[in-house]
Amino acid sequence: MSSSDKAEGAFRTIGEVASATGVAPHVLRYWETRFPQLRPVTRAGNRRYYRPADVALIQRIQRLLGTEGYTVKGVQKLLASENRGGTPAADPAVAPRTAGNTVPIGALIAIRDHLQDALNAY
Repeated sequence: MSSSDKAEGAFRTIGEVASATGVAPHVLRYWETRFPQLRPVTRAGNRRYYRPADVALIQRIQRLLGTEGYTVKGVQKLLASENRGGTPAADPAVAPRTAGNTVPIGALIAIRDHLQDALNAY
C-alpha cells in the first residue's frame, strides 16, 4: 500500500513524507530540532508519524526556504510570530533575503557613513 493509497487524513511515515515532498529524511529530522511547531507523533522505536498538518507545515517551510528566500532563522521568527498572533510582514527581521545582498544598499551606506564619522572624530 503506497502513501497515495492512504486516506487523506492518515498519518505518514518519514519515508512517505520524504517521497511526497522531496525533503530528505535527515532534513526533516533537522527541521524538527529547529521548528517547535513541527512535532510528529512518535511511537515505539522512535518511529515518526506525520499528521496532515505536519505535512502541510513541511511543504510551507520548504517553500519559504527554497522559493521565497527565507533563512531558517527567518522562518523560525515568522512561525513564532504567527503563533503569537502577530503580523510577520511588519517585522523586517522576518522578511525574505533579497537575491545577492541580504542588507539593502541604503543601510550599508548609512553604516559606512557612520563609521567614517566615527573615524574622523579621532
